[in-house]
Amino acid sequence: MRGSIRKRGSTYTWYLDVPDPVTGKRRQRSRGGFRTKRECQAALNEALAALRVGTFVESSKRTVASYLVDEWLSAMRPPRVRPSTWLSYQRNIERHVIPALGNIELQRLTPAQLTAFYRSLLTAGRLDGRGSLSAKSVKNIHGVLHSAFKDAMRWGYVARNVADATDPPKVVTPEMRVWSPTQLRSFLAHVRDDRLYAAWMLFTTTGMRRGEVAGLRWSDVDLTTGRVTPRKPRVQVNYKVHVSEPKTAKGKRSLALDPVTVAALRRQRACQAEERLAVGPAWQDSGLVFTWQDGRPIHPERFSKWFEQRARTAGLSKIRLHDLRHSYATAALAAGIPAKIVSERLGHANIAITMDTYSHVLPGLDALAAGTVARLILGDSDPDLESSVDKPLTTGHLPTSKGKEVKGERPGQREGDRGDSNPRPSGPQPDALTN
Repeated sequence: MRGSIRKRGSTYTWYLDVPDPVTGKRRQRSRGGFRTKRECQAALNEALAALRVGTFVESSKRTVASYLVDEWLSAMRPPRVRPSTWLSYQRNIERHVIPALGNIELQRLTPAQLTAFYRSLLTAGRLDGRGSLSAKSVKNIHGVLHSAFKDAMRWGYVARNVADATDPPKVVTPEMRVWSPTQLRSFLAHVRDDRLYAAWMLFTTTGMRRGEVAGLRWSDVDLTTGRVTPRKPRVQVNYKVHVSEPKTAKGKRSLALDPVTVAALRRQRACQAEERLAVGPAWQDSGLVFTWQDGRPIHPERFSKWFEQRARTAGLSKIRLHDLRHSYATAALAAGIPAKIVSERLGHANIAITMDTYSHVLPGLDALAAGTVARLILGDSDPDLESSVDKPLTTGHLPTSKGKEVKGERPGQREGDRGDSNPRPSGPQPDALTN
């Protein structure tokens, strides 16, 4: 396999016959503009090497804008990704990427240009001209471009992913603010007569995401067995509401409810039936558990606004609605619920997310475990206490050398058989909800 070089005017151009992957016929490809014959020969050698290993990329005038808008966004349309995810891709590309990078040829985009783009967003990236975008927003844009350029590589449009050679801004995670179990109890007592009391109970006792509660339908609720299965979260993108799918595959879960939450949902159903009767033909049957008095769906953002108002009148420290999810998870872990169970109830993609998000709880649990196990093994200086600690493990006959090891789980106990543990907002989702 060989190529050739020709001088055209004051520059040099290389020519190469490339086999068509479909027909097998050879097509001539060229690239010019080299100032010296040596530069052109070096470029030709690179092209030949790429052709041998199957990484050769044909020259193209395709721009960043035409690739992202005409090809990549079209390929990403639902159901490949969730509708809310696709809309966020579209928004970031059209609002920020295209105005700054759209006219650049895709194959000529450099890491330096991408780095300068990120820097400009961090200094004056807001469309209203009021300042910079947050580091988190810029990192999200980087994530979109990295994914798009990775696909461009797979499709043979570019030889490398330029986003790999750039460093997105570092995001400083704000300190998590949570309520203690006492504060959660105080809040629930304050909203005891609230029309949406059952919603506040779900947020507090299950850790469900805002979108999951806003989109919960009566068909997702089984009051007989005491379980909810959030299937169609209602999330908002640019304040527009979209009925979505669970944030992760693990988000498709069935959650056990405690008796108090079940009772609150029964009252909610009775209250809604009375409102429906009062409204009559004007009732809008959305099938949702939480609606306006005429049956219309409630915008997810309203739950956040109402929560802030009720928390303020209750005299409690200021936290976000999504922080109720964090408060639930923190309380569950501190109560000794296995992290695996907490992760499943929150709908996290894997337990590593749970452990990372709630690492602040782990040191205390570690110290508690150390003290508890030590007292169990070593006993206590108080003979009565030592006897009481030892008693559960020494009832009946001592095992013989051939006996099997006795596990600590009680007979009949099932994993996750607690009505008071539940997940985070499966969604921060709230809206796409975060963890």
